[in-house]
Amino acid sequence: MTRPTLTSIRPHVRDYAELTSLEVEVAKERGSLLILPVGATEQHGDGLPLGTDSIRADHVARAVVDRLHEEGSAFVLPSIDYGVSPHHRFLPGTINIGPRLFVDFVTSVASQLADAGFDKILVITGHGGNMAALGVAQQTLLGTHPDLVFAYSPVSALAAEATAALPRTEVSGHCGESETSQMLAIDERSVDTAHLNPGATALSDLGPRARLSRTKSPSTAVSFDRYAENGVLGDPRTATAAAGEGILGEVIDTLVAYCREMQRL
Repeated sequence: MTRPTLTSIRPHVRDYAELTSLEVEVAKERGSLLILPVGATEQHGDGLPLGTDSIRADHVARAVVDRLHEEGSAFVLPSIDYGVSPHHRFLPGTINIGPRLFVDFVTSVASQLADAGFDKILVITGHGGNMAALGVAQQTLLGTHPDLVFAYSPVSALAAEATAALPRTEVSGHCGESETSQMLAIDERSVDTAHLNPGATALSDLGPRARLSRTKSPSTAVSFDRYAENGVLGDPRTATAAAGEGILGEVIDTLVAYCREMQRL
């Protein structure tokens, strides 16, 4: 039996997993951009869900694809919801798969997609701890699949202007003002606002080794229980959904512009 061929994809489809095998062939012919959200399952203080990083990455990926869909072809891949989280493993809820497994996971997915005929992949990570491993994955793929355009990006770090406008404490970051604001904007029901408690907010709160780890370069690392008992950096009580919308909007705008350049390749 000869299989049918298609010339179009159902217009409502945005997820790679919702494509049929026949539609995948059309997506490849179009040179579709595939976006892979990656995150983590790890402690996020007393008020944010364990899946915060995955939720934010998935939200941004879908928003970017929605913006691009009418202009070309882009699809969201099934997300990877476990990440490189050894620095959170001493606090409740964390599942750490480690850098080696994470690199293998990402390169395996990307390699198979490249071998199948896709040549553009963007990874969006909601978890900063994945960034170093994604750099290794990128270099690995450059050696094995040099024609694959493989890019990766964080979420919060792309919103320099909106983040700078936040009222932040001297020490800020994980589960702090920015991340909590984003979660309030995405789905306030996922945030236990009654238990948004501050953690380390000033360098004077930190011991010598933890304080040294706040220097960006040279770089060292500590587990987050050394920062604060609840693993929080900053004061999430000042977070607002409006601030989160501004942060996410800047991130999405930046990524849409970058993706348009990828699609022109």
